[in-house]
Amino acid sequence: MMLHIPGVLTREQVADMRRRLDESQWVDGRATVGTQGAKVKQNRQLPDTSPLGAELGQIVLQALANHPLFFSAALPLRISPPLFNCYAGGEHYGAHVDGSMRRIPGSAQWLRTDVSSTLFLCDPEEYDGGELIVTDQYGEHEVKLPAGDLILYPSTSIHRVQPVTRGARICSFFWTQSMVRDDMRRGMLLELDQNIQSLRARLGDSPEMVGLTGHYHNLLRQWSEV
Repeated sequence: MMLHIPGVLTREQVADMRRRLDESQWVDGRATVGTQGAKVKQNRQLPDTSPLGAELGQIVLQALANHPLFFSAALPLRISPPLFNCYAGGEHYGAHVDGSMRRIPGSAQWLRTDVSSTLFLCDPEEYDGGELIVTDQYGEHEVKLPAGDLILYPSTSIHRVQPVTRGARICSFFWTQSMVRDDMRRGMLLELDQNIQSLRARLGDSPEMVGLTGHYHNLLRQWSEV
């Protein structure tokens, strides 16, 4: 399941992040990937230990906590601390799959990567290239979203970032361990939840609505790994 989630950050939040990131020190992005990824990755990132990255990451996490569509789609159990990257001057990231497990920095805890997310901090007209290309059983999907918007997709997907030939592409990215491991089940729960919310807004609560809501929660109870 791929999902475009608009308006995770406000324009004011994006502008403040961009101002501070423009003054930051980037490092080689290959420091945070495995052997396979290092062969095809050419970009820059804030260091994992960056105080600025930690501060901005908390802003992103708070915005996600206040965004019901993200919760419904990802059903987050754990979210890795958000990272920040920059592509410019032909930098790119070749086809790869995200590692299945990530250690939470500064702890002994591991996170299973079920859902990958990219939060765009630049508008499409600010740079050329830089499209995120996600491949699944239906083909290739090209993603280049407005600043403040997020794309969510299964971490099992093969994906790449096209070379940036003008300007700079700046994003935050992170991974989520979901309460529901299976992507198809997460998609079914999201569709059911969205239909329940739509019907409730039009018709209000009723015995049938209570029954559908109970069905949703019973499925979540059955499928969750919490």
